[in-house]
Amino acid sequence: MTELDTVHATRVAYDAIAATYAQQFHDSLRDRPLERALLSAFAELVRANGDGRVADLGCGPGHVTAHLHGLGLDAFGVDASPVMVELAREAHPGLRFEVGSMAALDIGDGALGGVLSRWSVIHTPPEELPAVAAEIARVLAPGGHLLIEFPATDGPQYATQPYDHAVVTAYRWFPDRLAALLREHGLVESARLVTEPAPTDRRQFQEVQLLACKA
Repeated sequence: MTELDTVHATRVAYDAIAATYAQQFHDSLRDRPLERALLSAFAELVRANGDGRVADLGCGPGHVTAHLHGLGLDAFGVDASPVMVELAREAHPGLRFEVGSMAALDIGDGALGGVLSRWSVIHTPPEELPAVAAEIARVLAPGGHLLIEFPATDGPQYATQPYDHAVVTAYRWFPDRLAALLREHGLVESARLVTEPAPTDRRQFQEVQLLACKA
């Protein structure tokens, strides 16, 4: 499957469930205090670097984009699903949302102070993720920050692992391997948060958030 095929399959799948997804996850940060704290730290770092313009890649229905805006950032959302983008525009009419691909962003070189990728790379096949990392590095200004969230593999023996996602095939990454991939593109890890699954969680794997800075 080519990159265009992958993006198309993801777009079609999320278009089909967009309304249900928006209803289910509109308050997904409510019970995640650690994630809210890290988003606040991310916002503070971006503002301190002098540019509060941030792209929320894979923004879905826009609730996290709106949260970033509430933290004082000039945040806008990008998503592959046109239906998701329409829902985001309806829910947050004062913010900007656009349809786009993470591997080919309609954003100028060095135009951003920050990029948020909250679970948005999970549907990107491993062989295509370097192109996404390169694109993120391209649009970030020097000193800009990336906050990326993803599920972890079962251990260092697995660089990546596919898993059955409710929407379309998704992939887990070993954190050190993903951090190394980012570093190859000039994005140097500065912090890492690893969250263990609760005993009642359906999926028993770690969630990882990496904060990286463009050299």
